[in-house]
Amino acid sequence: MTKNLPLNGRRYFCFVGDDYEDLELWYPKLRLIEAGAEFIVAGQKSGHRYVGKNGYPCVSDVGIDGTDTSAFHGLICAGGWMPDKLRRDPEVLRITREFANSGKLVAAICHGGWIPISANVYRGVRVTGSPGIKDDLINAGGLFEDAPVVVDRHFISSRRPDDLPDFCRAIVEL
Repeated sequence: MTKNLPLNGRRYFCFVGDDYEDLELWYPKLRLIEAGAEFIVAGQKSGHRYVGKNGYPCVSDVGIDGTDTSAFHGLICAGGWMPDKLRRDPEVLRITREFANSGKLVAAICHGGWIPISANVYRGVRVTGSPGIKDDLINAGGLFEDAPVVVDRHFISSRRPDDLPDFCRAIVEL
C-alpha cells in the first residue's frame, strides 16, 4: 500500500526552536510523512521539547551540530520568531548553504526565509515570504514576488500559513 507514495525513500530535515510557527512546522511534517517521506526535526539540543508561538510542543529528533546533509533530500525552514534566533548559529548557516549549493530543496515559509537570507543563498533567486521580511529578501538579492508559492529551481518559498497547501504541494511535486 505504501509502495507507490511519491516521497518513498526521501528524507527531509527541518529546524525547530522555541517560538516556531506551529502550523508551518506541523503541516509540512505530516503532509510529507503522508507522502512517504521521513521527516527529521532538528533543534539545538537533541530530544529537547520546544514550544511553538501558539503553544504546541515539538521534540527534536536530533541536534543541529554535525548534521550530514548528504543523508537528506531537502531542508524545510518554518517561520515564527525561531528563524531570527537560529540564523545566528553558524551550524544552521552551514547546513543551509550545503543544501543550497548541492542543488537540494531549500523550502522556506513566512519568516523562515530569514535562515536562507543569513546563509546568503537567495542572491538572484525568485522568492516570496512574509510581508514583514520583504525588504530583507530584496536586500539579500532575492527577486521578490507576492505569490502563495514561488518555485525557482530547488528553492520553494511561501508567505504565510494560509499558503501551506500550495507550499506542500510544490515540495511533493519537486
